[in-house]
Amino acid sequence: MAVYTHLGAEELARLIAHYDVGELVSSKGIAEGVSNSNWLVETTRGRFILTMYERRIETADLPFFLGLLDHLSAARCAVPRTIHDRDGAAWRMVGDKAVALIEFLPGVSPSNPTPAQARAVGVALAQAHLAAHDFPMARENTLAPRDTLAILTQCGAAALATIDPHLPAMLDTGEAIVRDWPEDLPQSIIHSDLFPDNVLMLDDRVTGMIDFYFACTGAMAYDLAVTHAAWCFDDAGETCDHALGRALIEGYESVRALSEPERAALPLLAEGACLRFIASRAQDWLDTPEDALVRRKDPMDFTRRLEFYRANGQRAFA
Repeated sequence: MAVYTHLGAEELARLIAHYDVGELVSSKGIAEGVSNSNWLVETTRGRFILTMYERRIETADLPFFLGLLDHLSAARCAVPRTIHDRDGAAWRMVGDKAVALIEFLPGVSPSNPTPAQARAVGVALAQAHLAAHDFPMARENTLAPRDTLAILTQCGAAALATIDPHLPAMLDTGEAIVRDWPEDLPQSIIHSDLFPDNVLMLDDRVTGMIDFYFACTGAMAYDLAVTHAAWCFDDAGETCDHALGRALIEGYESVRALSEPERAALPLLAEGACLRFIASRAQDWLDTPEDALVRRKDPMDFTRRLEFYRANGQRAFA
């Protein structure tokens, strides 16, 4: 379970009392996620998500992350708004850790997405890209290919080989991706982590895109490539569902058409997306204690995806 910090009932009740949301009725830890502690909180006025920021997220970035939620929500994007406390603050401190209360949205994350669902996600992603154009804040992408290659390099070839003997080869592949990476594609604020478990749906309708804690200023086509890599493969990364991929891109382009340079760059952008998840998963695999209540994710799932994009080029998106 991704709850790293225990909050007792009395402490939770005191925290909720700072918000105009009624009195605490119950709370339950949420298993999904690997970076933060999350609870589903029920009060006398409704349900909310409480997040405590534990790893990889700097408190200085919270005005960007939480302000972005409010901005996109105000633009009628399928995004939860931040619940501000009675003093108007979007986040509070509990000890030395920041916490935020977020609107609960209905829906479930698809475990076996359909083309209709993938198309709806493409539409929602493009709408968010356009709505974010006038968001007044910016944030550097700290997980660009050069950064994720650095993470892999810091892990070291010997340690990577303990995960899988083929994993150290990603060091050379990563160097090629960094060398060829395009820097002049159209930008906006991007989600950059839009896996199925970060999307809530009712039937074929997107009710919420969540977990914007890797959002940053970046190439919109890269965000689409991340989503393609996250949605269009089986769990092991061995088989690509081309129908899902076509539906995702068609949905996106029904709102925002890709330029020719963006379309040409998609295979390399997808390789860069895979490199990022290979690096983060390898780092987590090596750093997470054996007895931690968090399931370690296999970086080889995205190694296979990367090899697919490299072998197929534009055919991967046909």
